[in-house]
Amino acid sequence: MTTDAEIQTALPALASGNVAVITGSASGIGLAAAKRLAAMGLKIVLADIGGARLDEAARAIATIAGDNAVLAVATDVSKADELDLLAEKAFGAFGEVSLLMNNAGVGNNPGKPWENRDAWKRLLDINFWGVVHGVEAFAPGMLAAGRPGLIVNTGSKQGITTPPGNLAYNVSKSGVKTFTEGLAHALRNEPGAKVAAHLLIPGFTFTGLTEGATEKPAGAWTGEQVIDFMLTSLVRGDFYILCPDNEATRPVDERRMAWAIGDIIENRPALSRWHPEHKDAFAAFMES
Repeated sequence: MTTDAEIQTALPALASGNVAVITGSASGIGLAAAKRLAAMGLKIVLADIGGARLDEAARAIATIAGDNAVLAVATDVSKADELDLLAEKAFGAFGEVSLLMNNAGVGNNPGKPWENRDAWKRLLDINFWGVVHGVEAFAPGMLAAGRPGLIVNTGSKQGITTPPGNLAYNVSKSGVKTFTEGLAHALRNEPGAKVAAHLLIPGFTFTGLTEGATEKPAGAWTGEQVIDFMLTSLVRGDFYILCPDNEATRPVDERRMAWAIGDIIENRPALSRWHPEHKDAFAAFMES
């Protein structure tokens, strides 16, 4: 595992004393990131829906970093004005922000494409627009600071291979992927910019909120494993932080993704991996 010293040497944005803002940080991957970064000496701004979980997360981070190095702000990322207020409080309390992790998300399945418009909009407002709102609120200040900075947006493998089951979630995470790719390009071409964007693509991760699971399934990674992998990937300079898990190795993910893009190249039916006339060909492809 890459040591904290190696990480902070390679990534000045994560130097001790710098500031990290993490949305969706009251649990799961976000909380794991907050704990790891606090242990590295960063000041932490926790943003999540207000309530007992956010309060408990703030206490946990304070035991690591100290009361003066943590700020918890109740935030609904679907509302741009609340992200603007989060930025105002973060910059006001700690000064320049060097890491923004747009991690907040929900997976509630609103159903078929023609059902539950309000639930579809709510999911997209959080998972996609929450990322956009975060970038809008923080990127200008991070760029103006002229210092090394990182923006990490949490996507999903489901936004790439788009399996049946929760179409709204897939749509939202496909949007995050495309938005983050464009963000990285825009930052790369911004004169004098020292801020880089990265796409975190977790695998099967147990967050404590995993549907139907009260303890970690054998196939899942923990949030801590995801963050360890993320930091090592950032040191390498990876844009796509494609996490494996205990079920899917990187070669498995690569072949699934190759098949998905092959639907277009080969002019196969949409989602041919699950099509009765193509599923055998997919199985043979995976074994070849």
